[in-house]
Amino acid sequence: MMRFRSSLPVAVLLAGTVLHAQGAAPRATLKEIGKTSVGTPVMLETASVSRSGTVVTAIVRVALSPPLKHTNGELVASRTISMFDCARQTAATRESWYYHDAAMKKEGMHRVVAKPGFGPAFKGSLADVALAHVCAATAPAR
Repeated sequence: MMRFRSSLPVAVLLAGTVLHAQGAAPRATLKEIGKTSVGTPVMLETASVSRSGTVVTAIVRVALSPPLKHTNGELVASRTISMFDCARQTAATRESWYYHDAAMKKEGMHRVVAKPGFGPAFKGSLADVALAHVCAATAPAR
């Protein structure tokens, strides 16, 4: 008759390895790319940048100053998946999250745009700062 050892130590070891691997996941690398007209830093998640023709898609973050009033409390930060058409100098939002805390842990609102439409980026806005940065990076060298 075969005897099986308890598999509890193996299960604990595997669970610990999985938890450690999840905790060791790389965090988004943020780079300050400029400031809005009110002086709020605009941050770019560097790993999120992708290009397709003249359109650059990237995730940008900003603290909201002043905070937005919301039914569940003030929203103090946002994270947005944006598209920037460098040839036309226009921007579009695909998806955005708004948070109640600066650490972006407590989500207050989430919006997905069904059909993003490109439009002008208002001077000094998050879109204007991000558009200038990502399109400068794609400009051909002279």
